[in-house]
Amino acid sequence: MHQWLQNKKIVIIGGTTGLGLAAALEFVNEGAQVVVVGRDKENCEKAQAALNEKGIGYQGDATQPETAEGAIRLCTETFGGFDGLYHVAGGSGRKFGDGPLHELSLEGWQYTFDLNLTSMMLSNQAAVREFLARKQSGTILNMSSVLGYAPSPTYFATHAYAAAKSAVFGFVKSIASYYAKDNIRINVVAPALVQTPMSKRASEDEVIVNFIKTKQPLNGGRVGTPEDLNGASVYFMSDLSGYTTGQILSVDGGWSVSEGQI
Repeated sequence: MHQWLQNKKIVIIGGTTGLGLAAALEFVNEGAQVVVVGRDKENCEKAQAALNEKGIGYQGDATQPETAEGAIRLCTETFGGFDGLYHVAGGSGRKFGDGPLHELSLEGWQYTFDLNLTSMMLSNQAAVREFLARKQSGTILNMSSVLGYAPSPTYFATHAYAAAKSAVFGFVKSIASYYAKDNIRINVVAPALVQTPMSKRASEDEVIVNFIKTKQPLNGGRVGTPEDLNGASVYFMSDLSGYTTGQILSVDGGWSVSEGQI
């Protein structure tokens, strides 16, 4: 059986739970070795155990520059190389003050941008610097959200989050353009509502789940699973996407083309 990520060495920022862990398990199944990064020590240990000798858990805060740098260094020292970065880390700032603009706090705005955009800038910067220093090609995949371009005001009104996820698109297109000459590919995957620790509020709300039946109508109208994104992430992290950069792929169950009934 062909393994699309055979011998690839990959760092996943936010790889110890949810979407990131599902990707890590799939990457290992496809022949990769991975370093998964998370803030919680216990989650890092659980992820490493699940990945066996093919993965290492690395504890760190994605909003701090030394985290991605340390994870990439660990990847090169342990596995002998570094081929790709998948940045999944991010999340809601709702409990810190994100929400509709008239209620949005400055703390909520800044926290949400640090968590979703500053962390991404830092990991992408560390990866690009490593690729350039090694004079090698590489691939970066960044996580955004359909809320960055397809809002849903009744149930998902967090305006700092939407702004940060929209900024991911401009950031990626800009850096993808700049580093294409260096054969560094940078792309985006944008999911809709997926079952993760972050989305627990929505995915366990009966009213929202009924809305999702019409907003994400594929497969009977359901909340997505982390595994739904694995095909896209393998594509972008493998040589299959060797001629693709600066692109946004929505994996959203039909969210972006469905009206949804409230």
